[in-house]
Amino acid sequence: MSAVQRVDESARNGPVLASLGFDEDGFLCDVADWDDRVAERLAELEGIAPLQAAHWRVIRFVRDRFLRLGAIPPMRRICRSSELSRSEVKTLFGGCLQVWRIAGLPNPGEEARTYLS
Repeated sequence: MSAVQRVDESARNGPVLASLGFDEDGFLCDVADWDDRVAERLAELEGIAPLQAAHWRVIRFVRDRFLRLGAIPPMRRICRSSELSRSEVKTLFGGCLQVWRIAGLPNPGEEARTYLS
């Protein structure tokens, strides 16, 4: 099931995501709509829930960097700030694209999605 199908299904089955806008790739359209409940629900849809402290360190860092600088932080910065190795981040999330989606960030574009995959 694609991210879009999971979001669509979730919107029909729960109030947390029902009123939010998502693009065709399952990314939240308005970053202001994001909160911890939205992150928890998106993580469930990605098969990552429940979110633990290590997840939140990564999510909050990525979100903060994007909102302040408008850019995807390099993996080494994510690892350094969260005190996790690259393999630990991968184990927690499966990949960078999942972190991006759970953090409620907008679609990074086709080229960046390739990099995040």
